[in-house]
Amino acid sequence: MVSSLDIARSGEELIKICEENSISLSEYAIRREMEDREVSREDLFLKMKKTLDVMRHGATEAREKEVYSVSGLIGGDGYKLQEYLKSGKSLTGDTMILAMAMALSSSEVNASMGRIVACPTAGSCGIIPAVILTAGERLGKSDEDLIKALFASSAIGMIIGRNATFAGAEGGCQAECGSAAAMAAGAVVEMMGGTPKMSLDAGAIVFKNVMGLVCDPVAGLVEVPCAKRNSSGAISALCTADLVMAGVESKIPFDDALSAMYKVGRSLPAALRETALGGVAVTKAGLELRKKVFGDE
Repeated sequence: MVSSLDIARSGEELIKICEENSISLSEYAIRREMEDREVSREDLFLKMKKTLDVMRHGATEAREKEVYSVSGLIGGDGYKLQEYLKSGKSLTGDTMILAMAMALSSSEVNASMGRIVACPTAGSCGIIPAVILTAGERLGKSDEDLIKALFASSAIGMIIGRNATFAGAEGGCQAECGSAAAMAAGAVVEMMGGTPKMSLDAGAIVFKNVMGLVCDPVAGLVEVPCAKRNSSGAISALCTADLVMAGVESKIPFDDALSAMYKVGRSLPAALRETALGGVAVTKAGLELRKKVFGDE
């Protein structure tokens, strides 16, 4: 059995524990999970492999065929991006197009009542799979490497969950897609050989870049603009990982950025926290789409 590790209650504590024990974020999460759940490393990896398989399927299904939501508000965009990828005409490059296609695929599978992993929420389910799978493909990583990346993302998620929120209804979309992107960025930094501090710097930068992002789902459904925010979050995570690996540091530590995100989220009016009473949900087009879905006035 592995030696016991202290429970990290902040990003600062997490970095300290990892540095003192010469371990990665993923190893921290693995050891904590083994101890908390009293399971073996092998069983833990087998369970996370099942999670990875569900993520991979969700990130693939709507790229291979057109998948539409039950409401009809979204669908077919993951397939469009995949076809565009084949054209070789991308301005931003194959990596970015692939990540966006994967993120949209998971979002469309979710909205069609398909099977996804809520990571950390169903509304942000496309970001972590898209980022880790895309980075894994481009970096030539094995499934074991991807599983470790998922554990690394969960280490960051533990800190977010303990000190803030993942809920759009409480903190806006910065808490949903923002948290997913922060977790994903940190995981990719570890995949690329970065330190725990560098991973948390990446998370901090993501939070700063989405600070104040509202949650305004059209018709109250997790579809518009949610799916496209998943694609945007995936790109943010990948770009931020490159920023950090180039040596860029966050002047605002992770804990401070997280605290600011939470305070800003709680300060948002109720109309901008998943109630569909503000933002794009109440624009002319947004209201017309609601009427189309529900047939109300």
